[in-house]
Amino acid sequence: MSLQSTLLEGTLAKRLQETLTNSIAQFPPEALEVIQAANEEVNQRKVGKNALKVGDSLPDAILSDASGKSVSLSGLNKQGPLVITFYRGGWCPYCNLELKAYQDILGEITERGGQLVAISPEKPDNSLSTTEKNALTFPVLTDTGNRFAKAMGVAFELPIGLQNLFSGSGLNLQEMNADTGWTLPVPATFVVDGSSDIILADVDPDYTRRLEPSEVLAALNSCAVHSV
Repeated sequence: MSLQSTLLEGTLAKRLQETLTNSIAQFPPEALEVIQAANEEVNQRKVGKNALKVGDSLPDAILSDASGKSVSLSGLNKQGPLVITFYRGGWCPYCNLELKAYQDILGEITERGGQLVAISPEKPDNSLSTTEKNALTFPVLTDTGNRFAKAMGVAFELPIGLQNLFSGSGLNLQEMNADTGWTLPVPATFVVDGSSDIILADVDPDYTRRLEPSEVLAALNSCAVHSV
C-alpha cells in the first residue's frame, strides 16, 4: 500500500484522503520511511486474509461498553441486523473520521432495523473519551485482548518499526489498551443479518481506507427485502 493513495470517490474517502495528505506533509522523512516499511510488511504478511467473510456466521462475544457494562453481541443480534465496525483507537484520526461518518447515518441505520457498535481494544475509559470527543450515541465497546477481533480474523501485531515510532512519540498502546500488547484490529466493517449470517464484510489492512457508510445502508436494505 502506498502512502500516496489516489483520491477515492465518496464523502468519507475524500476526508480520509485529505487527512492522509496533511499527515504526509507534517511527518519527517524518517518517520514516513518507517510507516512505508511497516505498510509493506503488513501487506507481505497478508494481514486480514483469514477474516470471516460473507456467508460465515458471527461468533458470539461478551464485550464491555464505555461504562464497563457487559454487552452480548448475540443478544444484540437477536433484536435484528447488526453493524460492527472495528477501529484502532481514538488516537487514530482516520478512525475518528469513520466513527463520525457512522454517527451521521445512525438514524438511517435504526430506521432499517439495524444496530451499530464500534469495537476497539481501548480500555473502557479511553472508549468513553472517544465517545465524548466524537459525540457518538452508539455503543463503543472494548475487546479485551482482541479476543473477538482474533475470532473474526482481523487482529494483527504492529510491526516493530511502528511500535518504536509510536513509543517514541508518546503513544503507548500497551497502556491505552486492555491487555493487548501491540495487537490491533484491521479496520473492518461487517453487517450481520438477524440470523447471525454475515452479509457484508469489508477488511482492508490499509488503515487510511474505509468502507463508505452508504454501502452499509445498502446491505441493511437487502436485509429488509429478504425479510419481507
